[in-house]
Amino acid sequence: MFDQDPDRNVGFLLHDVSRLLRKRFDRRARALGLTRAQWRVLVHLAPRQGINQSTLADILELDNVTLGRHVDRLEATGWLKRRSDPADRRAWCLHLTKKAQPVLDHMEGLAVRTQQEALNGISVSELDRLMATLMSIKRNILAKEETEGKASGAAVGAVAGGTSKRAHDGG
Repeated sequence: MFDQDPDRNVGFLLHDVSRLLRKRFDRRARALGLTRAQWRVLVHLAPRQGINQSTLADILELDNVTLGRHVDRLEATGWLKRRSDPADRRAWCLHLTKKAQPVLDHMEGLAVRTQQEALNGISVSELDRLMATLMSIKRNILAKEETEGKASGAAVGAVAGGTSKRAHDGG
């Protein structure tokens, strides 16, 4: 049985804080008729004008169908345009429209205000320490993922190649 206090568990606490931030942001953004998921698309598209839709899906860690639905809605509102990819007639390149910039600016303001409220009463040194700690956690997890990915790839390669440790050890 799990007997740890969820408020003293790093994973639960990070999840709860993230959920509360998202909920607060979503409540504010609802007036614009834009979801957080759609805002995420716009924010990631802004510095990558003309990116291929499937490449953006990879960056956002979304499948092509899910991103396609977001793009459909954003295009219907006039916030982005699809243009055929000159390198691949079957693919689309995405571009923000002029109409999107004021929305992005407004959403950025909402994000800044939401973050400021969350950080109220936290000193600069506490925030710096928090950010450094979170970056350390992130690096630890990414390093473990990379190590496990390489180990998993090596195991798959060994099986695919018909070899095993035992075969290499002479056993």
